[in-house]
Amino acid sequence: MHLIPLILALLWPTNSLAVSPEQAVCHAENPCPLGERSYHVKEPDDWDGTSPLPVLLHFHGWMRQGTLIVKHGRISGATRRRGVLLLAPNGQGKTWNFWTDQTDDVAFAAAVIEDAAKRYPIDRNRIFVSGYSYGSAMAWRYACENGNVIAALLAVSGTLRQSEICPQAPQDVRHVHGTADTVMDFPFGPTGQTTWPVKLWRDRLRCDDADIDTDTWSVTKHDMFTRTTWTDCGKGRVTLDVHKRGHFIPRGWIARQLDELLHRTPSYP
Repeated sequence: MHLIPLILALLWPTNSLAVSPEQAVCHAENPCPLGERSYHVKEPDDWDGTSPLPVLLHFHGWMRQGTLIVKHGRISGATRRRGVLLLAPNGQGKTWNFWTDQTDDVAFAAAVIEDAAKRYPIDRNRIFVSGYSYGSAMAWRYACENGNVIAALLAVSGTLRQSEICPQAPQDVRHVHGTADTVMDFPFGPTGQTTWPVKLWRDRLRCDDADIDTDTWSVTKHDMFTRTTWTDCGKGRVTLDVHKRGHFIPRGWIARQLDELLHRTPSYP
């Protein structure tokens, strides 16, 4: 009788990814436990199971969880087509504590990356941190406190105060915001400057004497952006995409940033 389960186990098709039974459970909508907390993970399409993976760590918005992120077409849809491992930590109480540097969420997010590194061969030189709304502000906080170990910040519709003092910063900062946003208000400058949303990073990366490039790009006729790039700052580069709409994740924005960061020809979706 005991031979039957063994024979069935040998004959049953195995997962194409070389993972243990515990790791197989920890995938997509099934959370990966991490102490008293958890996160979600989604592999890219057509991964060979061994090649090092770039990482996008994405912080969800207020009252959301990572279950949404691993199904979100504009987030997971972008990573899985571009060979990027998506990590989606779960905030306590479905939110984030980003208001000051006295937060456990930075250490938790760092632990998420380390735990994922035990499960997957991650590319340490291509760790990107992203977020939307409250999650965007949390991504800013993470970059502010732990930015030296990430390659880029990809932030959507949420910032910290521009007066914040950040001890660290990534070398590549990318932010998108709508001027009609009334949820996480577009941070216009004192005289209405639309470049103000990234003042903190321009100061931190020493962009005062940097060349400034201005351009426009679009995904559809409704998804159009005015892009300002500070290209040769003393310690990196800053890119700001501004649109005229409200509070949402723009179609194709995360995909476009990943394409540029991974030196791919921009495409959609």
